[in-house]
Amino acid sequence: MLAEHDCKIAPSTYYAHRKRLRAPSARTVRDTELRPLIRQIFDSNYRVHGARKVWRELHRQGHIVARCTVERLMRELGVTGAVRGKKIITAIPDSSVERAPDLLDRDFVALAPNRCWVADFTHVSTWSGVVYIAFVVDTLPRRIVG
Repeated sequence: MLAEHDCKIAPSTYYAHRKRLRAPSARTVRDTELRPLIRQIFDSNYRVHGARKVWRELHRQGHIVARCTVERLMRELGVTGAVRGKKIITAIPDSSVERAPDLLDRDFVALAPNRCWVADFTHVSTWSGVVYIAFVVDTLPRRIVG
């Protein structure tokens, strides 16, 4: 009707209006039903259950739902399960100590073997604990030399 009177209406305006008139989708309705159940299961289990255990408890209660849906809803609710293990702190930065100079200026290309070596260390979690590994790499063949 407005188009007949030379009033320009963007198509997005029409679709936005149409979307507001429609009833909520089945997914939205289902999500509103599941959110309090997920929250109740999470709280009743000392706030440690993750998505997999919450999903299994929902199935035991007769609510058949996909695990990815439980993961999405838990993410939206801002709840996460407890994570086992300790966080490994590899370095504690100290601003009072001067940093080592960069002698290579980030140019790790060597013209011949045994001219440019770089060193690094990392950690690996094992059954018996954390193991630290240090190694020296020759930059031309990119092999560990020590």
